[in-house]
Amino acid sequence: MKYFVLLAGYGEMKPWEQMTPEEQEAGMMAHVAFDEACSAKASVELVGGEALGDGSVATTLRTRGGEMTVTDGPFAESAEHIGGYYVLDAPDLDTVIELCKVLPAYDIEVRPVLETP
Repeated sequence: MKYFVLLAGYGEMKPWEQMTPEEQEAGMMAHVAFDEACSAKASVELVGGEALGDGSVATTLRTRGGEMTVTDGPFAESAEHIGGYYVLDAPDLDTVIELCKVLPAYDIEVRPVLETP
């Protein structure tokens, strides 16, 4: 089953721009360790993942009454910083949770990816 792993908030971490170069490097090395941990499990495939730009440079599209509006910035309702994501093909949620412990101390949301016909 595929799982979407959303790095949804800084959690116990400082925002990236407030980290020292050494703290940034340690954070990047944790992502390398996550990749290696996924590769080490025969039943897991790291399907994809990317770091995302800051929400201040987001573009939000909303359709209401058949009309689409385009606004700059993230959803107003979103209080979290969305930093990036991974997609894993793993046998179960417990495996994904165990692997996520390798990542920096983000707030993380995991969702199953729906199989569509």
